[in-house]
Amino acid sequence: MQTGMHTDTERCVRAVRSKDARFDGWFFTAVLTTGIYCRPSCPVVPPKPGNMTFYPSAAACQQAGFRACKRCRPDTSPGSPEWNRRADLTARAMRLIADGVVDREGVPGLAARLGYSTRQIERQLLAELGAGPLALARAQRAQTARLLIETTPLPMADIAFAAGFSSIRAFNDTVREVYALAPSELRTRAPRSRPAAAAPGTLSLRLPFRTPLNPDNLFGHLAATAVPGVEEWRDGAYRRTLRLPYGHGIVALTPKPDHIACRLTLTDPRDLTVAISRCRRLLDLDADPVAIDDQLRADPLLAPLVDKAPGRRVPRTVDEAEFAVRAVLGQQVSTAAARTHAARLVTAHGDPVDDPEGGLTHLFPSTEALAAVDPETLAMPRTRRATFTTLVAHLADGSVTPGVESDWAETRARLLDLPGFGPWTADVIAMRALGDPDAFLPTDLGIRRAAAELGLPSTPAALTARAAAWRPWRAYAVQYLWATDDHPINFLPV
Repeated sequence: MQTGMHTDTERCVRAVRSKDARFDGWFFTAVLTTGIYCRPSCPVVPPKPGNMTFYPSAAACQQAGFRACKRCRPDTSPGSPEWNRRADLTARAMRLIADGVVDREGVPGLAARLGYSTRQIERQLLAELGAGPLALARAQRAQTARLLIETTPLPMADIAFAAGFSSIRAFNDTVREVYALAPSELRTRAPRSRPAAAAPGTLSLRLPFRTPLNPDNLFGHLAATAVPGVEEWRDGAYRRTLRLPYGHGIVALTPKPDHIACRLTLTDPRDLTVAISRCRRLLDLDADPVAIDDQLRADPLLAPLVDKAPGRRVPRTVDEAEFAVRAVLGQQVSTAAARTHAARLVTAHGDPVDDPEGGLTHLFPSTEALAAVDPETLAMPRTRRATFTTLVAHLADGSVTPGVESDWAETRARLLDLPGFGPWTADVIAMRALGDPDAFLPTDLGIRRAAAELGLPSTPAALTARAAAWRPWRAYAVQYLWATDDHPINFLPV
């Protein structure tokens, strides 16, 4: 699988004929005789090759006049793995669009965040995805609208604005055009077994992923490092508070064999798209585990680890600045000590929230609140205190921006320029906050211990040289190497 796969007609036809779900999200099949578009794994009888044409995005299909298939629901495919493995302009733009920036700030806001002109952004996205930023954002709004129509009792007018539409007329026209059904018809056709909302503003949905997915290290890491008041593991679910553009939320994420069950409670429904995007990013759900594992399995010393528990994901974050702060708090201390430091900050400076289930009490403090903290109140060594205050000052003034729009290499270099930032801290932020799939931690004690146990080189320089064959998936190799230890991060909580 690679960029521009939709141009390889023969390969796309083979994927459609075999109904291969691994390709869902990589490309879309438009059927000329019916005017619909499908995911590769659509269960219907495949059309004749001469009646198929292929597009790189749902938005491109919609712009070409095709409507979404009612059987395979291509708008609910996992996202393309391309936006996770790349840091170029297109990938950064797609991550920002998924985070709702076009809906909130328009195309000029998107361009300003990326440091390019609107014309450059539109030209680049059109060339690679067959659709510009407005069309891509519109396709995302249509998907959000369908989700709300089918899973909530909200009035249609509320759904229109919650999904990001500027008017009810635009909402109605878009839904009819994309799904060939009026909004009321979509609701009528929805399954009757919709889960009842547990509280006002609560929504239950399924987050799809490409199989396999091993939940052990993913949820084990999040639960073992959970900051009291902000995160918890309860009744088989990872729960945490979310700071969102229009308000805040609480999410509960439960691993299932073929999806992640997601229960969201939002103070403002306009945050739904952003919340879903951040939860998918947190759990690395758009990864292509088959491609990743195939490459790592080529190393005979890694192969047994991959074969034993394939599909490991990289646990990431819903808030990049928060993770950067927590990485500094965790320097040279145990997991328990890092949680204690973070919990003190949360209690003193986090915004309180109401959790109907109890357990969660605060949002993690904003960078502005942390920048106002008196350094003398921080119970940590003076050098780490200086590292902390320098980082939050740079986060608050925007000179360091570890967000979805970040250029990975540039942000890593800026972090390394800060006092107290060595390669380990910069690389763990690159791996879990920036989302760099090739971030590597050769100096990490757990990695060096695993390397020695497996017969890999144990010195950082030699291990880095050996790991060149694992590129661009070294962050996933880190997960397999960490899994050789009996640390709680590697086990799904009981």
